[in-house]
Amino acid sequence: MKKIIATFSLLIGFGAFAQDQFSGISTSNRVGILNGVINPAEFANLSKKFEVNIAGISFNASNNKIGFNDLNSDNLDQLIFTGSAPVNARFDGTIMGPGFATKWLKWGFAVTTAAHAKFDMVDIDPTIGNAITNDNLVLNTTVLNNPNNQRLSGTSYGEVGFSLARTIFENDKHRFSAGATLKILFPGSYSNFGLSKLNGTVTENASGAYLTTNSPAILNVSYSGNLAESFSNFNDYSKSIFGGLNGFSGDIGVNYQLKSGSGYKVNFGLSIRNIGRMTYKDNNNASTTYTLNIQPNVQNPQGLDLSVFQNVDNLREVEQILRDSGYLTELPTERNFKVKLPTSLCTYADFKIIPKIYVTAYLQQKLNKDDGNNQITVPNIFSITPRVNLGFFEAYLPLSFNDISGTNLGFGFRLAGFYLGSSSIITTLANGKSGDIYLGYRFAFL
Repeated sequence: MKKIIATFSLLIGFGAFAQDQFSGISTSNRVGILNGVINPAEFANLSKKFEVNIAGISFNASNNKIGFNDLNSDNLDQLIFTGSAPVNARFDGTIMGPGFATKWLKWGFAVTTAAHAKFDMVDIDPTIGNAITNDNLVLNTTVLNNPNNQRLSGTSYGEVGFSLARTIFENDKHRFSAGATLKILFPGSYSNFGLSKLNGTVTENASGAYLTTNSPAILNVSYSGNLAESFSNFNDYSKSIFGGLNGFSGDIGVNYQLKSGSGYKVNFGLSIRNIGRMTYKDNNNASTTYTLNIQPNVQNPQGLDLSVFQNVDNLREVEQILRDSGYLTELPTERNFKVKLPTSLCTYADFKIIPKIYVTAYLQQKLNKDDGNNQITVPNIFSITPRVNLGFFEAYLPLSFNDISGTNLGFGFRLAGFYLGSSSIITTLANGKSGDIYLGYRFAFL
C-alpha cells in the first residue's frame, strides 16, 4: 500500500494535478471537436465545414492535502495523511486520438477516439494511511468510526464515439440545436479496494500499529487485466488501455445561440455525458465482497499489524494477507463485473462582451456518488473563463472551483490549430493543491 501512495505522489510530479480537462479551449467560439465532446449539439455549429483532430493530451490530478511546494518534501507520504479530514485525490489522463467532424446543411457528424486512465483515492481515513506509511510511530490509541466507503481505485479504457447533431430551428436572431453521441467502450484494466462501515481501533505502540474492529466492516476487492498484477505501476495503465468491446455509453445535449452577425452574443449549452457502463472480462478477473472482522487471535494477539501492507502494490496480496489472517468471510463472488462511467450534467454559457472579448461560465455536476465500488469518479466543477479571440490566436484565463482542491487559476492559448494550456498553472506555482497540463493539434478547412 505504501507503493500505491508513492505512485500517486509520482503522478503528481509527472502530470500535474487538476480536474478540468481542456479547460477554456473546449468552450471556445472557434467550435470544433473539443466543443462536441462537451456537448454533441455543438457539432451542428462547427466553425468550418470539416475538422480533423490529430491528437490531444490532458493530464490532471487533484487532492485536498498537499500543495506544489510539498513535492520537495522527504515526508510526502506522511503529509498526505495529515489532519483528521478524509483524503481525496484524483489522477486523470486522457488522450484524444484521431477524429473527424463535418457539417452538411443543418446536420453535423463526427467520429472521435479517446483513451482514459484514472487513479482515485476516495474518503481514505488518515489514521490508517498514516499508520501504514509512517515509520515514526506515535504511541496512542485512535478510535475509528467511518461509515463511508474508503476506496482506492484504478481503471483504463478506450472509446470510439459516433456523433450526430442537427439544427432544429434557426432565424435571424436565434438558433436551437440538439445532438447525441454513442460511444463504444473497450475496457482495459480495473482495480478497486473498497472498505465501508469501518468501526474499530488503531493502537500504536513500540512494536507497531495494530487495527481491531468493534463490528464487522464490508470489504470489496475487484481487479481485472494488468491491474490485477500491480496497482501502482503506471505502465500497467498504459499497456492495456484498449481491451475488448464490452460496453456502451452515450452523451445527449442541446444548444441555443442568440445570434449576432456571423457569430453569436450568447451561446448556451446543456448536456448529460457518459451515460452507461462497461463489463470487465479477463482471465485475471475477480470481484469479491467480504465481511471484515479483526479480533486478536493466537497468530495476531494485538490485531492486524498494518505494517504488513507497506510493500504491497497489488490487491491480490492485500486479499491474501487478510485471508491468511482469518479476518475475512467471503460473500457471493462475481467473475465478470460492470463498472459505471462518470455520468455528469454539464452546462455552460459563453457571452460576447465586446468584439473579440468573451466570458464563459461552466458547470459540471456529478450525477452518481463516488463511493460505489464499481463507479468511476468525476469532480464537481464551476469555472469562469475570460477569453480574447483574434481568429488565428486565442488566449484565456480559467478560474475554477473544484470540490476536492478548491480554487484554481490557469492560463492557455491557441495558435491556429495548436493549443496549450492549464486550468491551474498559476495556483499550482503558488502552492495550490491541483494542477494540470494539456496540449494538442487539430485543423479545419472550408
